[in-house]
Amino acid sequence: MNPSESNPAPEPSPTVSAGTFDILNRRKFIGLGSSALLMAALTVPRAQAQNIEAVTAAQKGASANNPGPENGPLRDINPNSDLPPPTDHGEAPEFWNSFMTAKRRIQDGGWTRQVTVESFPISKDIAGVNMRLLPGAYRELHWHAAAEWAIMLAGKARITALDNDGKGYVKDVAKDDLWFFPPGIPHSIQGLESDANGCEFLLVFDDGAFSEGNTTLLTDWARHTPPEVLAKNWGVSEAALENVYKVPAEGLFIFQRAVPGPLEDDQHAISTGKGRSPVAFDFPLHSMAPTHENKSGQVRIIDSKNFPVTTMAAAHVVVKPGAMRELHWHQTANEWQYYIQGKGRMTVFFTGGLARTMDFAAGDIGYIPRAFGHYVENTGDTDLIFLEVFKEPHYKDLALSEWLTHLPPQIVIDHLGISAETLKAIPSTEVIVMPT
Repeated sequence: MNPSESNPAPEPSPTVSAGTFDILNRRKFIGLGSSALLMAALTVPRAQAQNIEAVTAAQKGASANNPGPENGPLRDINPNSDLPPPTDHGEAPEFWNSFMTAKRRIQDGGWTRQVTVESFPISKDIAGVNMRLLPGAYRELHWHAAAEWAIMLAGKARITALDNDGKGYVKDVAKDDLWFFPPGIPHSIQGLESDANGCEFLLVFDDGAFSEGNTTLLTDWARHTPPEVLAKNWGVSEAALENVYKVPAEGLFIFQRAVPGPLEDDQHAISTGKGRSPVAFDFPLHSMAPTHENKSGQVRIIDSKNFPVTTMAAAHVVVKPGAMRELHWHQTANEWQYYIQGKGRMTVFFTGGLARTMDFAAGDIGYIPRAFGHYVENTGDTDLIFLEVFKEPHYKDLALSEWLTHLPPQIVIDHLGISAETLKAIPSTEVIVMPT
């Protein structure tokens, strides 16, 4: 007989890490007596506190020094990655990106840059494009297989579209206005005179693999159709189409022309035939009253309830200095964020003990997978303004405070170890933006 079998070693004691039991042997854990289980459970808060205290102490000492090479500017824009809160844990996925790191495609009349799943792997269902047009410059007539949700960031533009009944649409949009073009709806965008010398806008697409290089451009398609076929299709001579075949092989994409005349002239021009489209492809966010508002900020929610054409929901959020978008989650959709103004930080809890905090500024993009808890805190001295965009028609969210205050109180007290007085102090309704 093996000596170890005649003299078995004592069974190992359960050890507790931050937030979960780390049992050396699952079967032996199940066989532990109730007193042992109680002792293990009682050590959880102590172990958590010791872990946080140890990390905090290490961050303040020589352990956090970095004597080697450093990219100082990159470190400084994301201090919560360089020196994360001690409550962060594990190797959570990267949920920060920025248009500032994307290559700009610059042409006569403007530029564009994009962040897709290729450069932002976590965002598989949504892609973003940032574009600038000078007065008169076009983003040429085109369409794509993905839906396009857009917001004007600066200036003014004229947009056109053709609805599914073949009726035309022309409208001028200004800063903070939105538009939405469903898949396959042909459209164009043209910069107008403004204090921004044209316009700049954000486009959000419901496909992470979307690329501006894969849209159907009018000039691209026409250029690659045999002249005799195009002439036959339009009932004109081939000579009349000579200039069609002089455009670049990949189409015009962005190009400069004269500033258009009054909007009324263009609207009158499309009123013949089937007439103008009754579909409202634009939404005047600039004149919308806040959906929720308090002294710490405001939120405007735009979805199919007030913008019927859209299949993508969004929230425009303003958070005052020191305040925060409260701890919450979205039940049924991933959240794609765009930061318009200010500075903030966000912690995302990825379940399984994984949590990470990252910093955000104007031009940055954030992403939170469906049903993952998070908050956004204003860490700057000006208003923090950002967008939440979702690939679903209805906006939905739940707040942590709202959940805890709609349970039998003892359940919450038993879980968190807080007092009844503390629980009563938690807001019983969704606050959206919490004060400083």
